[in-house]
Amino acid sequence: MNITLASSSDTVNWLRSSGLEIVLLILGAMLFSRFATFVRDRVTRRIDAGFRSSDALVRSEAAKHRHALAQVVTWVVLTIVYVLVGMEVLRRLGFQVSGLVAPAAVLGAALGFGAQRIVQDILAGFFLITERQYGFGDVVRIAVTGQPEPAEGTVEDVTLRITTVRNSDGEVITVPNGQIVKVTNLSKDWARAAIDVPVPASADITRVNEILHRVGTEAYADTKLQPLLLDEPSVMGVEDLAMDQMNIRMVARTLPGKQFEVGRELRVRVAAALRREGLSENT
Repeated sequence: MNITLASSSDTVNWLRSSGLEIVLLILGAMLFSRFATFVRDRVTRRIDAGFRSSDALVRSEAAKHRHALAQVVTWVVLTIVYVLVGMEVLRRLGFQVSGLVAPAAVLGAALGFGAQRIVQDILAGFFLITERQYGFGDVVRIAVTGQPEPAEGTVEDVTLRITTVRNSDGEVITVPNGQIVKVTNLSKDWARAAIDVPVPASADITRVNEILHRVGTEAYADTKLQPLLLDEPSVMGVEDLAMDQMNIRMVARTLPGKQFEVGRELRVRVAAALRREGLSENT
């Protein structure tokens, strides 16, 4: 009976001292995690709400960078908090944290050799984000080590370790940041729609140029296309010349990610204009 009372007394004393502190530390870590996630979601929602364009996936460069940075900062802060809380819990359970330094160093070295790929991914992700190579909503083409075909699509998520891209078929592609060899950002600041117009080699170049200039002027004045264009489409001139055909290039600067839509619309207008003028073309 005395043993039971002594045991109960020790348990109560432990709960009043270290036990209560451990519970409070764990609860505090959980509450802080929820708070950090709430703040991150609120920040990203404010970024999305402040975006005033026709497509929610196309954001300004600053907004895309803040979106990715909010996710990464939250992940790093929560990791640090969990590690510190874990150390404090171990200390209150009676473990000598200072005595774990040497085993931790050995374990860290072993993990370092076994997790080089993860470290490489994290370092690559850090530089991808800090250098603003791309961000959430960008249209990118990523060359991956060991893969013959690049990963191309819209960036849906960027963390320190991986980049998630959704292609035009709706497929989600996950790319480890450490395996990225080359990134082609198709929506950085502005994009360019380029179309090559094939016409017979015997056609009057001056006349064709006038037709294309007129198409560009009409497109820039159109209420549907004008918001997507940064300036009036221009004619660059003859891009390629063959025995029976020549290609005349027409380019237009567009909003990021809108080059494909603008290119399709310009092709339709060019085809109709050339047909009206009696010039055969193959766009």
